[in-house]
Amino acid sequence: EDPSLERHFKGHRDAITSVDFSFKKKQLASGSMDSCLMVWSMKPQMRAYRFVGHKDAVLCVQFSPSGHLVASGSRDKTVRLWSPSFKGEPTVFKAHTATVRSVHFSSDGQSLVTASDDKTVKVWTVHRQKFLFSLSQHINWVRCARFSPDGRLIVSASDDKTVKLWDKTSRECIHSFCEHGGFVNHVDFHPSGNCIAAGGTDSTVKVWDIRMNRLLQHYQGNSVVNSLSFHPSGNYLVTASNDSTLKILDLLEGRLLYTLHGHQGPATCVAFSRDGEFFASGGSDEQVMVWKTNFATDYGDVVKPQKCGSSVDGTHGTGHSEMDCGIHHKKTKTQDSDRTHEQQEEESSLANTLEHIMGQLDVLTQTVSILEQRLTLTEDKLKECLENQQKIIQNKTN
Repeated sequence: EDPSLERHFKGHRDAITSVDFSFKKKQLASGSMDSCLMVWSMKPQMRAYRFVGHKDAVLCVQFSPSGHLVASGSRDKTVRLWSPSFKGEPTVFKAHTATVRSVHFSSDGQSLVTASDDKTVKVWTVHRQKFLFSLSQHINWVRCARFSPDGRLIVSASDDKTVKLWDKTSRECIHSFCEHGGFVNHVDFHPSGNCIAAGGTDSTVKVWDIRMNRLLQHYQGNSVVNSLSFHPSGNYLVTASNDSTLKILDLLEGRLLYTLHGHQGPATCVAFSRDGEFFASGGSDEQVMVWKTNFATDYGDVVKPQKCGSSVDGTHGTGHSEMDCGIHHKKTKTQDSDRTHEQQEEESSLANTLEHIMGQLDVLTQTVSILEQRLTLTEDKLKECLENQQKIIQNKTN
C-alpha cells in the first residue's frame, strides 16, 4: 500500500522549518519562521498549543525521549525548553553567539546537543542547562548535529562542506567526510548507529558506513535535499526536497520507492514517528502534513545485504558495496515466541514505570529551572535596589 495523507495542520503564519513526533506519537511539534512553536494533538478535535516567546524564526524543534519537554532553537541565539502540555514559562538559555540551527536530545534524555552559525557544536545537560563542552573545528555555519543512538558519538554537518564525526567522551573529531558537491543541510544516524545519512544542496543523499568510513550508497536526485529521516526499522529513508516532493528510499534495494506530492513549494522538513507508523512533513507553504506510512508494516525475515548500485533516477551510482550496517535483521516470529508472556508483561510494566520516572524527572527539571530563573530575577532586583540605595545615600552625603 502507498503512503497516504492522514492529517493536515494549519496555523503557522510562515514557512515550517522543523517537525518532530513525541515518543507516544500523541503529539507533533513544529517550528516556523513565524517565531512560534506549535504542538498539535494527533487526536481529532484536540486543541493545538501555540508557544510564543522566541524573538525570531524558530529553526529546530525536538521532543525529549519521554515527551515531557520540547526543545527549540532560534535565530534569536537562544534555546528554549517548553512543557508541551501546559502554557508554563519556558526555560531560556543563550546557547550561542549566532543563530541556533539544530537541537537534539540524547536517547537517555540527559544531554542536549546544539549547532549554530557561530561555527560551534555545544553539549549541555538538560537538567540545569549547564554548558558541558564545545566542538569547534568547523570553519563555517553548522547546520545540523545529532547524537548516535547509544549517545557515544556526535555527527555534525557544516557549510564548510564537511560532515564530522566526534567522540563525546574524548571530544575529538574521529573523522571528516568531505562533501565537494555542496553544503549538507541535514545529517542523521541510522538506528543501528553504524551508518550516517547526509543530504544537501547537491541534490544527493549519501549513506556512509562509519566503521569503515566508506560510502555505502549514493542517491542522485534533481533538487536540494533539506531534511531526511530514517524509518525505525532502518530499511527506509524519507527525504524532503526543494522541488516540493517527499521521497522514500528503500535502503535494502538501493532504490527510490515513492515520490509524494503534497506541498506547494519547497518541502523543508520531514520526520518519522518513533514507531515508524507515521511521518510528518513541513513546507514553505506554512503547512504541516501527517502521512500514514503503510508500506513498512511487515519487515518479514532477515533481509540479505543487497548490492545497492542504483541512484534515485535509476542510473547507476559509483563504488557501492552492500548495505550492511548490522541493520534490517528483524527477529522472526519463531525467535520471539520463546519469550514467555510473563516476561513480556514484566518488561512492559518496567518500561512504563521507567517512562513515568523520566516524565517526573522532566517535570522536576522544568520546575527547578523556573525556580532558578525566578531566583536570578529576584537577585537582580535586589542588586538594583541596593545600588539605588547606595546612590540615594551618596546623593545625601554630597
